[in-house]
Amino acid sequence: MACPPNILLIHADQHRLDCLGAYGNREVRTPNLDALAADGVTYANSFCTFPVCTPSRYSLITGLYVHQHLGWTNHCTLPSGIPMFPRLLQDAGYRTAAVGKMHFTPTYLDVGFADMCLAEQNGLGRYDDDYHRWLMAEGLCPGVDFMDQEQEFRGNATQEYWDSVGALESDLDEAHHSTTWVAERAMERLERWEGGGNLLMVGFVKPHHPFDPPAPWSTLYDPEEVTPLPGWTEAPVNGDVEFNRGYFPHAELTERKVRLATAMYYATITQIDHHVGRMLDLLRRKGLYEDTLVVYTSDHGDYLGYHHLLLKGNRLYDPLAKVPLLVKYPGNGRAGEHDASLVSNVDLAPTFLQAAGLPVPRLLPGRDLATAAGPEFVFAEDPGARTYMVRSSRYKLLLARQEGQSLFFDLAADPHELTDRFRDPACQEEIRRHREALFRWALFDARTPVNLDEHAPIIAAPNALGYDPARRQGEIDYFRQKMREFGVPPVD
Repeated sequence: MACPPNILLIHADQHRLDCLGAYGNREVRTPNLDALAADGVTYANSFCTFPVCTPSRYSLITGLYVHQHLGWTNHCTLPSGIPMFPRLLQDAGYRTAAVGKMHFTPTYLDVGFADMCLAEQNGLGRYDDDYHRWLMAEGLCPGVDFMDQEQEFRGNATQEYWDSVGALESDLDEAHHSTTWVAERAMERLERWEGGGNLLMVGFVKPHHPFDPPAPWSTLYDPEEVTPLPGWTEAPVNGDVEFNRGYFPHAELTERKVRLATAMYYATITQIDHHVGRMLDLLRRKGLYEDTLVVYTSDHGDYLGYHHLLLKGNRLYDPLAKVPLLVKYPGNGRAGEHDASLVSNVDLAPTFLQAAGLPVPRLLPGRDLATAAGPEFVFAEDPGARTYMVRSSRYKLLLARQEGQSLFFDLAADPHELTDRFRDPACQEEIRRHREALFRWALFDARTPVNLDEHAPIIAAPNALGYDPARRQGEIDYFRQKMREFGVPPVD
């Protein structure tokens, strides 16, 4: 029997699709990811299921939509008993590992990764993980990150933070930055690979905000020479500011701020690209690259100036809903292809299982990207299920609970989604067709409950710390003291 292929899944956070050279961006420098694209398939219409970290990640892990796996928030737990591709691979004999950001609850939730070495960001996971324990041992604290991510510090954030929309050089040196730390842990595990049957998921924290690359990466791009990405407008449109005012107030966004954020965002991506190159070179040296299924993708995108918006949390416009997806298949089949079919991140679990020669559970809605044709529609849900997206190759319907907030776009004529045609008589037939497709996919407004279990089973490993409020409080107290020294005390 042939040796099963290795699988390397590299997962970034908040990486907008068009911020890679492989997608036509001529300013961001991503030579290693571009080379990966040349060896595989670049999917031009790849979408997340939900534009928030944990729900989207759970869709990737399970191959299910959020209303099916019940993980609606960043603080939720996958129900036991549902299929998860890492566990199915583990049960079939794969050696499974995950490093970096996973954003699970509990932090070391057992989804089938026998080995987990984690670097979390938002929420209580950072007080459980390996990375922040290491920073404590080194006497360090990621001050810019805490100031941006934790509300108890953000309330006392510096004026420089607000003026730069969180685009600041990291206070950590390169060796202690999360991107480098995650890459080093990934390299350690890839060094152990022999033959086939290995799965490694590498979760980078970046380019998620704050946009805080370390030196020297922080000086790689000059904001004055960076061009705002397609879709930047001088003022908000479509009532977006009324829909959500923004993590940084969208109405106060300026071109200067967008250029600065874009320059630092690009720097974090180029830093990731550098380490991806190291991983792929290691596989080549070990003679494993050709027969390894390598995937690069993200959980959601970032507006980064689109419609005068920044970050996420507003409407499911393409820069937020679309994510890069590069797939190098074993044997380097389909090298250099560009695939314009509609893709969802629920398609990755079936793709991994089929590559390993395993059956795909019948309840999974996705397809094997290597063999199956693309669908007519792709779907996504937004935070709180206030809006659903149904997207075809030409049109997009954003159907809201309050129909006055629903939008419809003809993307062939209006690729930047500037002109709402929801009430245009000429579009009513297409709106009806997209609405019916959405209703067939899931009953509109049928919100399922959030599943949360802080005591769900975790992996059996010495570094996997379980629920221990006293231990966690000790770490919280350490970082609070470090932030006082940083000049940003917690809000009283």
